[in-house]
Amino acid sequence: MNQPTPVDLERFARLLGSQVVAARKIARGYTPAERWVVSLADGRSAFCKVGANQNTADWLHKERAVYEGLRAQGASFLPELLGFDPDPSRPILALEDLSGASWPPPWTPERVEAVRATLDQVHALRLPVPAIGFMGEAFEGWSQVGADPGPFLGLGLAGEGWLEGALPTLLAAQEEVSLAGEALLHLDVRSDNLCLRDGRALLIDWNHACLGNPEVDLGFWLPSLAAEGGPLPDAVLPDRGPLAALISGFFAARAGLPVIPHAPRVREIQQVQLAVALPWAARALGLPPLGDLAR
Repeated sequence: MNQPTPVDLERFARLLGSQVVAARKIARGYTPAERWVVSLADGRSAFCKVGANQNTADWLHKERAVYEGLRAQGASFLPELLGFDPDPSRPILALEDLSGASWPPPWTPERVEAVRATLDQVHALRLPVPAIGFMGEAFEGWSQVGADPGPFLGLGLAGEGWLEGALPTLLAAQEEVSLAGEALLHLDVRSDNLCLRDGRALLIDWNHACLGNPEVDLGFWLPSLAAEGGPLPDAVLPDRGPLAALISGFFAARAGLPVIPHAPRVREIQQVQLAVALPWAARALGLPPLGDLAR
């Protein structure tokens, strides 16, 4: 669908207070939510995200609450909230159009530092969102791989012998990471969820916001950063073997699973992140190199 439905166009107009004269579909993102940049008769433009299933509908309600909470605290690292239509099945979140901002990659040292500075600001704030522990088994990835190694081994990143020898170290290391903390986490920092304007980084897509250990937030960004030509994770967070184990386990337990029908690109990006995170864990924990797949 290359244009919004007539019903959605009318809803956009009602929400934004002006008729829509043009709409451009945005392909970024890994969920089935619909994303549109709309041009309005009064000369403004806006970004509209539409919930397409129950998950994305629930996430938009959460995002709306996060945007309102952060703006009330004076946060300037996110777009302006222009409106929200709370329809139970197809809510609409209308935000400031950031099309004119710079969307990485490429990455430069200045851009990396801009993101880190924004994350420092995020982590200094508090919101009434769940603690990171609400994600339950999400951070027990190597336990899941140990129980069913087939999907991970099927990716071809490491052999059965390597996994058998490395798994006890990985299991022990992931348990050393404390998830607990009072810092606000974005927990989905990637280039498709951030842009830069006037030298500052802005973050979008706040549906995973929670409270926890800020190093977990930063650490989960690093595999995608390196995959896009940025520094290796070790260069940003040296000597973090347990954190590398936790993050690599998260992707190792998911990247080889069947494609998600309503979000077919998720496994692809998880594989990209695992291809960086796994060698990071191996280096940081002194595990055998991954190159010999027969080990």
